[in-house]
This record gives sequence, C-alpha cells and structure tokens, in this order.
Amino acid sequence: MKEQTSISKATIDRLPLYFRTLRLVQDEGRDIISSEELGRRLGITPEQIRKDLASFGQFGKKGVGYYVNELKRNVGEILGLNNHWNIAIVGLGHLGAALANYQNFVTLGFNLVALFDQDPNVIGTIVNHVKVDDIKHLKAVVKERNIQIGIIAVPAAFAQGVADQLVDAGVKGIWNFAPIKMKVPDTMHIVNEDLSIGLSSLSYHITRK
Repeated sequence: MKEQTSISKATIDRLPLYFRTLRLVQDEGRDIISSEELGRRLGITPEQIRKDLASFGQFGKKGVGYYVNELKRNVGEILGLNNHWNIAIVGLGHLGAALANYQNFVTLGFNLVALFDQDPNVIGTIVNHVKVDDIKHLKAVVKERNIQIGIIAVPAAFAQGVADQLVDAGVKGIWNFAPIKMKVPDTMHIVNEDLSIGLSSLSYHITRK
C-alpha cells in the first residue's frame, strides 16, 4: 500500500462509505464486486472510485473486479480501524446513552471502555456493560485505560470545559456532538456533529422542492 501526503479530503470522506458498503456486500455473501456496482450502490462514478482507491495502491483485478474481503480489509487498514481505538463518552443524557448502546462501535473496531457524567444519580450505573465514572476522575481514567478518542455529548454550556479536560488528559481525537465551535490545539483532530445543522439543511431543501 503506497503512502501519499496530498490526498484530498473528499477522497478521505468517501472511504467510510466504501467500507460500510463492502461490509454490507460481505454480509450478502458476495466475494467479488465491480467498481460499476459499487458506484451504483453509492451514487458515485466508477471512475471516481477507481481514482480514490488508486491513491492508496493497486486493488482489484482488471476484468474481474474487487475481492470484497480483501478490499474491505485494506480500506479498514487505511482508515486505521485495525488499531482498535479505546473510546470514552462524556455525558450520559439521552444522546450519550444512545451512543453508549450503539452496537456498531464493536463491529467497527472501537472499544467503549469508559463513560463519564457529573450527575450523582447517573454515576455508578451500568450502561452497555460499562460503569459510569465521575467526570472528576476523567484524566486518571483516560490514562489508566489508554483512551484515545473522547466523545462529547454534554450541553453546549459545558462542552468547552469537557474538551479542555480531554485535551489535558491526552486523547488523540474528539467527536463533538455539542452545537458549539470548540477551541482545541492545532494538533488535536476534532469532528463536529451538529444535528441542528443537518435538520435545518434538510428543511431548506424540502421547502424549496
């Protein structure tokens, strides 16, 4: 697998779509898939798929297609899913609890190893086999359990403080569900999921259809 440093964000953003589709194809019992069929399933041209994958190496066989298991494994390696990252969720409200019970974390190779909250009624409870810790112990638990990714599911007013704690504890990345723009060091990779933006965008398109 070749290494490149100038791969576009659009290409990287499509890789999880390829991985998800390949998982579905694998579940169907298929051994081979063409770029044409992969493209039809995703609404992406076969040429774009071949170009994206060629950024990382040579996959598939001309005139045959892609071997599903092999390509899924390779795309998973490119995405770093074989690292089996340890993750923690901060905030066990409705959203945090739903995320804690999300079964695909395991199938994707992520290990949910810690949950944090500040509510005395929540601390000590068990969610999806994981005990909820007091957020005041966050730094110690992150280090003790080698947690690399922190998920923020707290109200906006508390989100920046949680982000600061996660950064100080040494996580490598943050997945933020709070509807605010975080201030984090340039070295920290953060992905923001703002549900209100998605719904507002959907409302815009429906209104004008």
